[in-house]
Amino acid sequence: MRILLVEDEDQIRKLVRMNLQMEGYEVVEAIDGAIALQYIDQQHFDLILLDIMLPEVNGFQICEQVRLRNKKVGIIIMSAKDSSEDRILGLKLGADDYINKPFNLEELLLRVQNLVKRSSIEKKTQLETYSFGDNKINFATYEAEGLGGPLKLTNKEVLLLQMLIEHKNEVVSRQQILQSVWGYDVYPSTRTIDNFIMAFRKYFEKDPKDPKYFQSIRGVGYKFSISAD
Repeated sequence: MRILLVEDEDQIRKLVRMNLQMEGYEVVEAIDGAIALQYIDQQHFDLILLDIMLPEVNGFQICEQVRLRNKKVGIIIMSAKDSSEDRILGLKLGADDYINKPFNLEELLLRVQNLVKRSSIEKKTQLETYSFGDNKINFATYEAEGLGGPLKLTNKEVLLLQMLIEHKNEVVSRQQILQSVWGYDVYPSTRTIDNFIMAFRKYFEKDPKDPKYFQSIRGVGYKFSISAD
């Protein structure tokens, strides 16, 4: 299980990391909010441990952005902000749990264990892989088998693939993609989304210039089609 630990206080971060690693978790560290968002975009995590008072981007903003893009990853806020208003805000923004600093390490580890266990049970009921043609995608590990061999997908590639496949044979509007994959306050150009579609064609289409699966619907959006399969 991979955990992203977002904490700018060195002593707390090192202590939590050491104890998580002793429990067998793989831990990736981020010392500010900007780095955390970069890691979240590029890598897969099963759980995020999130401080609130961070440089660059605060924990509440990170929590909101994560939930706009990923409904499944567990989030535990660890913060010295202990008012009921802060706890309510964190939970409203999508955190699964909220623990106040200073905290008991054993309690934190138990909360991590409980959330990881719950996530594991939920994952068993969800579609983790999808195959079409000679291609296979593993949404849990961010890995795929394309026509050119094994691929390591980015977080946004996985999110966009999931969205298109869940709506197979339906046109997905650019607005839907922007809100689900990039978040409400980060709007890439149409060309950016087109570049993702072109990458999918390169990965998975026998003839990228005459796509069978990943289609652009002019003026509307995009469609994953399996009608010809």
